[in-house]
Amino acid sequence: MKHTIKLFLSGLAIVAVSSCGRDANDPGIEYAPDMYVSKGYEPYSQLADVTRSITDENGKTWVINSDGKNMREPVKGTIARGQLDYVFPYAKTPEDYERAGAELKNPLAATEENLAEGKRLYEINCTPCHGTNGKGDGTIVQDGKYPPPPSYDSDRIKTTADGKMYFSITYGKNLMGSYASSLSPTERWQVIHYIRTLSGNAAAPADSTTVPKQ
Repeated sequence: MKHTIKLFLSGLAIVAVSSCGRDANDPGIEYAPDMYVSKGYEPYSQLADVTRSITDENGKTWVINSDGKNMREPVKGTIARGQLDYVFPYAKTPEDYERAGAELKNPLAATEENLAEGKRLYEINCTPCHGTNGKGDGTIVQDGKYPPPPSYDSDRIKTTADGKMYFSITYGKNLMGSYASSLSPTERWQVIHYIRTLSGNAAAPADSTTVPKQ
């Protein structure tokens, strides 16, 4: 027992002495430095030194990152958390444009909040071409270099289904480019609600205030 106590006290003494004067920021000896200080690759960059192969104990050769990327691609069909409403099961084809018009309805209620947000987003993204009041007289088309888009109070727009509008905002239409990177799915529906007010045929409030699975 006395021997054990002496060993314990000796150990404490050694620790106390070794800690004296040591830099508090010194991490000491790292057991596996690669686990703490890994090689810094640029994400998704093509690097020659990350394409390599290893041979296991059975003599089989395995190729690591054969495409030269230092990170793995997500599994096909993977959807990032919180991004399910970005899934748009319609191809950029005339047939799916018509199908979207028949199948998609605006899922957001025409509340004051949605209309106000739709107006705000419209003024940021749409007025340069469509104009403040949706007459197709935005600043970009006033010099005559580009043909004006149709006025929102025209019969053509009044009879265009919500799903077709959403399709056009997502993929673009004629000279209008895609706004999928600028407007979230919810924001696209809010803009459509506001466009309806400019057309004079605002939709009745919907039952749901959320974007459905698509």
